[in-house]
Parts: sequence; C-alpha cells; structure tokens
Amino acid sequence: MDKQLMDIVLPGLARRLHKHLERYQCGELDDDQLSKRFASVLQKQYAWLAERGVPEAEAALVIHAAVLVLSGPGLRAEASREGVPLEVVERRAVWAAAREVADSYEISQHRATRQLSAILARYGD
Repeated sequence: MDKQLMDIVLPGLARRLHKHLERYQCGELDDDQLSKRFASVLQKQYAWLAERGVPEAEAALVIHAAVLVLSGPGLRAEASREGVPLEVVERRAVWAAAREVADSYEISQHRATRQLSAILARYGD
C-alpha cells in the first residue's frame, strides 16, 4: 500500500471524525446520529479515493487502516479494561477489519491482515 496515500487519508479523516465526536461529546449528536455521520465520512472518503483511480480493495484497506489507527486510544482503553496486552486487542481489531475487507473484495484475509498490521505498526502510537 502506498504510504503517501495513507499520509493523505489519515489527517483528513481524523479532522472530520474528530469534529463529529466533539459534537457528540457536547450533546449535539446522539449515538445514532454519530454513527450515521461516521459512516457518511467513511463513504465519502471511499468515493474520493475511487474518483482518483484507487482500486476498491486498496481504498477499503486504507480506510480500515485509518480507522484502526484513529481507534488507538479506544483499543488501549479496552486492553486496560480487559487486563490484556494492547497487542491482543489490536490483533482482534485487525482480524475483524481484514475479514470485512476480504469478504467484500477479492483479496485473501491473510493479505488484508498483513497489510493492516503493517500500517497500524507504522502509524499507530
């Protein structure tokens, strides 16, 4: 996966998703509204990538990877709550994302897992 692509996608997603999260925390959005806004942001990012000729599977991997990176604080909190190493929780999250991508696109779950893990290792805290 192209590092430059992730460098473009990650900051933009972070800004847009953070804006909606702040509105949620201020009580301006409820759970359902937040979920719909997040889904809309992700769909728009996917469409933007497609318009620029990024193959569907690669776009899905980039978006899933960005979400995993941005979920770092939540993954750390989950690991702490469960009393397990962060790597255990990250592995479950990567595996679930890889399965979703593999089920939707013509790539193996092994390849998706490998790519998502590599991105998370590079961009995660």
